[in-house]
Amino acid sequence: MFAAHSVESAPQASRPTMQAIAEASGGVVPDAVARLAGSPELLNGFLSLSASFEQCTLDPLSREVVIMTVAVRNQCHVCIAMHTGKLRKLDAESELISALREGRSVADERLEAIRTFTLDVLSTAGAVDEGTVKGLLAHGYTERNALEVVMGIGTYTMSTLANRLVGSA
Repeated sequence: MFAAHSVESAPQASRPTMQAIAEASGGVVPDAVARLAGSPELLNGFLSLSASFEQCTLDPLSREVVIMTVAVRNQCHVCIAMHTGKLRKLDAESELISALREGRSVADERLEAIRTFTLDVLSTAGAVDEGTVKGLLAHGYTERNALEVVMGIGTYTMSTLANRLVGSA
């Protein structure tokens, strides 16, 4: 139903982004990018937010736990596959990757704290109680990190829902 655009068929405002992605990935435009390119605002907005999330103060493994938690919850298979690859590049343990992919608790208490916090923020639409926040802080995270989790949830909810809508998930 949603077209998979080439650089030439995409709306003008999506073309520079698609070209840059193609150049960075050996001439290939991933299917998800090709489909999301139908909305330059969505494509460019997601990539901008994703880049900002990558610069936040959460450590890389914690960021990936947030992303995988959202991707699994929203059943975005392309996101799960992509971020499994990112976890492997971070040398994450195979058990951690499996648990995240299956939506199970993880053995590392600190990472489990951010996984459950992410789920709590999602299930309460952000209305977590003070004890939930204190639980996150007790594992070495900060109030800033709690807000960054919200940013990650927003960014990757956009991505997972859009990917499912266009058939890339």
